Amino acid sequence: MKERYEDILAFIEVVQAGSFTAAALRLGLAKSVVSDRVRQLENALGAELLRRTTRQVTPTERGRDLFDALAPLTAGVAQVLDDAARKDGPLTGRLRLTAPISFGVAYLTPVITRFAQAHPHLEIALDFDDRAVDIIGAGYDLALRIGRLGDSALMARKLCDSERVVCCSPGYAKQHGLPHSLADLAGHASIDYANAHASRLWRFEPEQPGGEPRVVETRSRLVVNNGEAMRDMAIAGLGLIVLPRFILAEALHSGALIELLPGIRPLPDAIYAVYPPARHLPRKSRALIDHLATAFAGTPPWMAPAPKSAKARRKDKS
Repeated sequence: MKERYEDILAFIEVVQAGSFTAAALRLGLAKSVVSDRVRQLENALGAELLRRTTRQVTPTERGRDLFDALAPLTAGVAQVLDDAARKDGPLTGRLRLTAPISFGVAYLTPVITRFAQAHPHLEIALDFDDRAVDIIGAGYDLALRIGRLGDSALMARKLCDSERVVCCSPGYAKQHGLPHSLADLAGHASIDYANAHASRLWRFEPEQPGGEPRVVETRSRLVVNNGEAMRDMAIAGLGLIVLPRFILAEALHSGALIELLPGIRPLPDAIYAVYPPARHLPRKSRALIDHLATAFAGTPPWMAPAPKSAKARRKDKS
């Protein structure tokens, strides 16, 4: 076999990107060049590797088998070359990461902006998606995950804790009353997160240290797959929600939402940097993970005290 390495890279990029156009942008090549390279690989193998339609490109069965075999190998080559680079040299190449939408837009974007400014030779592709995507199959170098990690072959580094809060709007409380115990929650309408609460179960810290978490089955009126949409529906008085504080901080500070059940806390989540297992973590990935760990060390920005109003600041000065 005398196929060029560039043909294999073009094929892998097309599978990961889902289109020739997107793959060409990632490779910095013309779309026709990428298409020709994939066609050359197919001709050499005597097999159709991709199904091409006007809307998308998907691998055939043989194409998927080839991708699954080659993608880790090409990633390993890139890693070896990265390790061989001077340790004090600039970070180069491309870094792909994915993160949940609400957290990504509000808190990750400024952190990645500073990282990009510090490493001007590095190309960064940042995708926001609330689904837990297959980062290996999709070709990501890194993902941010929020929750309690299950068993996985992926590696993970905890960045910080993520406190969760039960709350509702003042209008809802006035109309329906406030719950005073976990048992009261079952009698209230709730807004649930579709990506995590399919069973409609809210879990709370045990009553005694070392005990079992307390579980409440909620009466979901609405099921939504975005935390900001859930927050806005709760502000409109449609029900109770339990969400990370980083989504609710501003609404709680302003009084648009009120925190319920003081002293009874939902089980907390944590925020992790998750990445594929590798014998040697690429330098660019290691640099980004260290940058994230530094950015979210200490008190997270959503836990900072609410800014004082102008009236309160004038009172402090008097």
